[in-house]
Amino acid sequence: MDAQFDPQLNRNLAALIGSRICHDLISPVGAISNGLEMLTLTGTPSGPEMHLLQSSADHANARLRFFRVAFGLSSDGQIMTEDDVCAILSDVFTGNIAVDWQLQGVLDRPLVQAVFLALLCVETALPYGGRITLSGQADTVTLTAQGERLACEGDHWHILTQRNAPGDLSAALVQFALLPEVLAKLQRNATIDRTPNTVTLRI
Repeated sequence: MDAQFDPQLNRNLAALIGSRICHDLISPVGAISNGLEMLTLTGTPSGPEMHLLQSSADHANARLRFFRVAFGLSSDGQIMTEDDVCAILSDVFTGNIAVDWQLQGVLDRPLVQAVFLALLCVETALPYGGRITLSGQADTVTLTAQGERLACEGDHWHILTQRNAPGDLSAALVQFALLPEVLAKLQRNATIDRTPNTVTLRI
């Protein structure tokens, strides 16, 4: 007889795998970044090559910290401060997308996980850059993406409200399948509003 696995166990295993991968990679990537910084202190020429290596290592470290929260296992009772969140976001979003974090105070880590997944969702609406504003209170968080050319017409957006992810969803869009699962545990729903230049996601 085929073994039957609890869907909740499968979701926890996926989160544990994400946590393990990020945990194991953060230390060596951080060591690379620290090593490059030490090389500059020993008089090694700081040319464009060194700058590229340093910025790449720093960005990889920041992405790992972000992914550890977004895709890792989070438990009730864990918290993140505004400073912790803003430090991660300022290191991750250094390109053509600006993030304006207006939420204040301490937030439960499961809620921050949902917010980070939602941030990855609305980021896909800004292929040519723009601004994402996060506002509201702990009971309702609003993410507003603004840009001149939005891309928010794909079928994957319906997953957020219908909670029915297709089997052929690409890896680049996995956040659209994970966010409804996290919101269900938080007893929340997602709503989406669109205008020609904005996408607003409330969770």
